[in-house]
Amino acid sequence: MQMVLLTALGVGGASVFGALLGFIFKKITHKINDIILSFAAGVMLAAAVIGLILPSLEYGGKYAVLVTLVGIFCGAFCVNILDKVVPHLHRLTGVDQEDHPEKQQQLNRVLLFVIAIAIHNLPEGIAAGVGFGSGDVSQALTVAAAIALQNVPEGMVIVAPMIGAGISHKRTLAIALATGVVEVIGTLLGYFAVSLSAAILPFALSFAGGTMLYVVSDEMIVETHSHKSERAATYALIIGFCLMLVLDFCLG
Repeated sequence: MQMVLLTALGVGGASVFGALLGFIFKKITHKINDIILSFAAGVMLAAAVIGLILPSLEYGGKYAVLVTLVGIFCGAFCVNILDKVVPHLHRLTGVDQEDHPEKQQQLNRVLLFVIAIAIHNLPEGIAAGVGFGSGDVSQALTVAAAIALQNVPEGMVIVAPMIGAGISHKRTLAIALATGVVEVIGTLLGYFAVSLSAAILPFALSFAGGTMLYVVSDEMIVETHSHKSERAATYALIIGFCLMLVLDFCLG
């Protein structure tokens, strides 16, 4: 349990760490940001497949393939529904900044940012927690590390638009902290859900994997291919993916 709690704090704290970096590197170029985010996408993609989906097949028993496929689609569908309820993250991080009037109420802007980030952090946190339910600590840490790595550039890119919208530095940092807390809660929820019933482990693993696949495809890859840096972003993703393959092989 101590390992799970420390991992939850680490995953959630990565968003805050990214935000702190965002205060330091306020003028990071789109290309550099795309490369960092693409690398994180490759890491998350490998973690989703190796750390969640393949173990789901392993623990699924007689109907392993069916359970895993259903879990993947259910996870992706749930995040898809959440994305329809609230704005996408990239719509509030400066990409479409001109579509939001400067006189928009600050409170509404803050709420939009918090909700948009939280809907992605909650399923990611659940994915990290579910990984520990399999009993394979190395795989669970691999998934958690991938999510934490993705949270760093995500935390960085939200700082400048929030400050530009008139939100104070202290409030910006508080919002980043709040999104990290959501991820901590998600991690604990995922862990306790699987701990209460081992029977749901195969479905929970594939469900978490589906949420990660959706976020990588719908949010991260789309974002990194919108600033004319597709080739660099593509190779960064491949490098991230291969790095996770090597680490998984070395860790056994």
